[in-house]
Amino acid sequence: MTFSPVTLWDWVLVALCCIATAYVVVAALALPSARALAQRFPRKGALGGQGYRPLEPVSVLKPLCGAEPRLYENLSTFCRQTHPCYQLLFGVSSSADPAIAVVRRLQASFPERDIALVIDARVHGHNLKVSNLINLAARAKHPLIVLADSDIAVAPDYLDAVTAPLADPQVGIVTCLYHAKSVGGFWTRIGAQFINEWFAPSVRIAHAGGSRSFGFGATLALRANVLADIGGFDALKDCLADDYWLAEYTRQRGMTTVLSEVVVDTDVIEPDFATLWLRETRWLRTIRSINPLGFAFLFITFTSPWLAAAALLALHGGAGLRETALVAAAVLGVVARVGLHARASRERGEFLRDLPLVPLRDALLAAQWFVAAFGSHVVWRGARMPVVARVAEGSEGP
Repeated sequence: MTFSPVTLWDWVLVALCCIATAYVVVAALALPSARALAQRFPRKGALGGQGYRPLEPVSVLKPLCGAEPRLYENLSTFCRQTHPCYQLLFGVSSSADPAIAVVRRLQASFPERDIALVIDARVHGHNLKVSNLINLAARAKHPLIVLADSDIAVAPDYLDAVTAPLADPQVGIVTCLYHAKSVGGFWTRIGAQFINEWFAPSVRIAHAGGSRSFGFGATLALRANVLADIGGFDALKDCLADDYWLAEYTRQRGMTTVLSEVVVDTDVIEPDFATLWLRETRWLRTIRSINPLGFAFLFITFTSPWLAAAALLALHGGAGLRETALVAAAVLGVVARVGLHARASRERGEFLRDLPLVPLRDALLAAQWFVAAFGSHVVWRGARMPVVARVAEGSEGP
């Protein structure tokens, strides 16, 4: 049986539309309900009720830069941990950084906690966040290390849960997914959907398929001796995707990566389109730098444009097999996409309010993916970094 070029192209489009529908169906099934997660965490009586084994003391490293909205509220959740012994290290690179006042307030509010502020202007390599971590690590005094971004909030048993897998010496690193909360107006809601309805389901699908090739800055927990074995944070000072490479270097030494059951909260604060565009294209270019082949096939995960294409192709066709497949793909895809949005929403009001934004979110993601396929730099915290970052000598590169 032969096809004309036009007919063959038509069937290629049908196949792509059906694949996009299959993806969103799997994504909706793979994503846990945000409402269920909110009820599950925080958990009460973590040490006793959940049976976590008390581990060694922990040093928590928090690189800071500027006074973000809700910075005090987010950082204070780390001061309310049930873990019996931990140290909090907050680092800034300038004595004029407004985050200093927030840390001083934490020290006054939680005098019982071991809280230290490190102000160090020394720069190590291209990655300023890693530079901050290098300065912080010199003050870490405990055998377990937890890194956590500044914009996340955690439950009281967070440290117990994320360090528990490290009791297994074969575990190299523990990482966490995160649920985004919009802090602000329209564009923060769009940004929250990027995380909750595209990034998180993609990770869940990859994890269910057996992939462990990830590491997220929301949480990275590892032993101090493992960190030293991979060369410390100096091994990451010129890496763009430092969180990924920290986990990857432990995997290269035959150790496993654990995706924790804990899902932390993160704030989306970008107030306008330009700021959000810079952040999300940076994330996509980072994915490109880590996994070029995977990045190339991301286009199939941007659901709404494919559903619109399926509907338009069906309307302009006849009543044959092709049109039947397109109608079925479009209907099933719309139901699954709405279901994915529902599972990512913690409240009914949030679901209804943001449902009209779903097509815009998917279309914007497709445009960002196209733009992210080009360009050799990203902008982070006002600093430009090369997409293909130099890897420290002696470490395996991407």
